[in-house]
Amino acid sequence: MSLTTQTHRTLSVSKVDEYILTWIEAFLIDRKARGLAKGTLTFYSQKLRQFTDFCEGQIVKDIGQITPTFIREFLLYLEQRGHNSGGRHAAFRSLRAFLLWYEDEVEPEGWRNPIRKVKAPKVPLEPLDPVAFETVITMVKSCLHNTFTGDRDSAILLCLMDTGARASEFLAVNLEDINQARGDVFIRQGKGSKPRTVYIGKQSKRALRRYLKHRRDSSPALWVTHPRYGSGRLSYDGLRGIMTRRAESARVEAPSLHDFRRAFALSMLRNGTDIFTLAKLMGHEGITVLQRYLKQTNQDTKEAFRRASPIDNFK
Repeated sequence: MSLTTQTHRTLSVSKVDEYILTWIEAFLIDRKARGLAKGTLTFYSQKLRQFTDFCEGQIVKDIGQITPTFIREFLLYLEQRGHNSGGRHAAFRSLRAFLLWYEDEVEPEGWRNPIRKVKAPKVPLEPLDPVAFETVITMVKSCLHNTFTGDRDSAILLCLMDTGARASEFLAVNLEDINQARGDVFIRQGKGSKPRTVYIGKQSKRALRRYLKHRRDSSPALWVTHPRYGSGRLSYDGLRGIMTRRAESARVEAPSLHDFRRAFALSMLRNGTDIFTLAKLMGHEGITVLQRYLKQTNQDTKEAFRRASPIDNFK
């Protein structure tokens, strides 16, 4: 299916004038030509769909009708519909990318880009809630060893925590991407199509070896379904299902897949990893995204001082 067809399926149900839709389509084609990942293209398409829905309700049919006030009203509209600050910020980023591209691509005479006068919604740096290591260990202990499912699930839980990889990256790893002796894991399909290497420790390597002893299939994927289901590459829903089942078995609250990534980041910082190395391990181009993790570890330091102040504890 072409990107043009995909875009129309996503956006053409709106009655917004074809002028806006045509330029959004051109923007998405440009992003694809630049090599952006499929997930990023989907992200842009979905967020811009929110904007075109709003335009339809306000009978805005031309980009020239979009004003700074209109954009602010759009952000308020999202808030009223239950979108949190992160969701509103994501919508703003997509709209900003589109309008800046339109300005550069079209160079409309006498047009002033309204997005330049609108400030991005603030995203509060709220305390993160990663999965606790105790929870992961309890879930691992619920896995019945010397069985395909038990050894696979145990390896998944430990390797997810050890690598800090995104779920999509984790599931895309192939057998050939693993160096079991060194504990290197090559991430071929990182965000923005940028590969990197992550690592697993001794316990994760042992768990991985136990799992791989069960493999008799020809699938190139590292993580596969049970042989009775064809040994196909494990899907995102399949991975989530494992989390749910293992949490139920361990009688703990099921963590989200991203909770493992949060736990990885906080643990690495608390154990002395510098933020630039962490950014490289997690596949971030800069450290901006990691500031909230750094803020939380700073709070940890403050709490530690309060508990152990030399003067306050002097007796």
